[in-house]
Amino acid sequence: MPQPVPPIGDLLSAPPPAFTAAEAEALAGVHYGLDGRASALTSERDQNFRLCTGQGDFVLKIANAAEPRGVTEFQTLALLHLEAKAPGLPVPRVRRTRDGAPWVALPGGNLLRVLSWLEGEPLWRRREGAAQRRAVGMCLGGIARAIADFGHPAADYDLLWDIRHAPRLRPLLPAIPDARTAALAARVLDRFEAEVAPRLAALPWQVVHNDLNPHNVMVDPQTPARVSGIIDFGDMLRTARVCDLGVAGSYQVDPGDPAGSLSEFVAGYHAANAILPEELSVLPDLVAARMVTTITIASSRAATHPENAAYILRNLPASAAGLAALTAHRPDDLAAALARACGQGEQAR
Repeated sequence: MPQPVPPIGDLLSAPPPAFTAAEAEALAGVHYGLDGRASALTSERDQNFRLCTGQGDFVLKIANAAEPRGVTEFQTLALLHLEAKAPGLPVPRVRRTRDGAPWVALPGGNLLRVLSWLEGEPLWRRREGAAQRRAVGMCLGGIARAIADFGHPAADYDLLWDIRHAPRLRPLLPAIPDARTAALAARVLDRFEAEVAPRLAALPWQVVHNDLNPHNVMVDPQTPARVSGIIDFGDMLRTARVCDLGVAGSYQVDPGDPAGSLSEFVAGYHAANAILPEELSVLPDLVAARMVTTITIASSRAATHPENAAYILRNLPASAAGLAALTAHRPDDLAAALARACGQGEQAR
């Protein structure tokens, strides 16, 4: 009898690759001519190593065999597009193989890539307020603007982390351990399904980063308001452009001042890549939807993979606190505050 499909999908349920550090070092030498020492990095569904060599440091990435090959190729080509279109952006550079290829297909179905290592300190360790939020917003806006003309056949793949699919999270709500948070999440999904989802199709769509969480933003330790790197393009896809802003904004909300902190971040994005009033009108709901996505998927996956629970649940407390603070305000009031921050007056009402 066939087994039921897990509600969080095959890819999120599949175990990550299990190469040893010695095997990673050997792959780097054979395919890239890099002689160095590999050390494991945390990852949700792939396997990553930091590779320290005499030529500098790199990230050696081994994609999950359950990931469609076209998706990994799409993400890699997107990085090459960004390098060509906006070389000043602090994003990883793709290292070519000895044969000049951007990736290597391994016998087990995994795809191997090597990217440049970006120095800096993770944003979650160095929160610095308004100037930093604006800088992060400007960086994301620059990425979105540079990649707006990029397309690929695999860009429209189905990923549960795409918040336009938020209503599909309902079966995961019972996994949320806190009853109050679970109730808030259910109300967010109700409103999203009724008020937001029908409006997304009419908004601008493009390829976006789709995962600008505090672990994927590196900042200068000496000047924490300066972004030194944006990493992990593993959730990149084509969706409504404003969904990318909703994802990133969910991690920029200060529970003590949801409207003010989100406005600072959005104003930075708008300075680099103008946001339409109709996008701003749905943005607070998209921010809440991402918080719900983080909470529900993390709760479910932590129960399924207790050995990786600490990594999976790393953003849960901030998302739960942010959700409580955000949902204490009317979405229309929040949208109006965002519009004012972008110099659009009351247009987003």
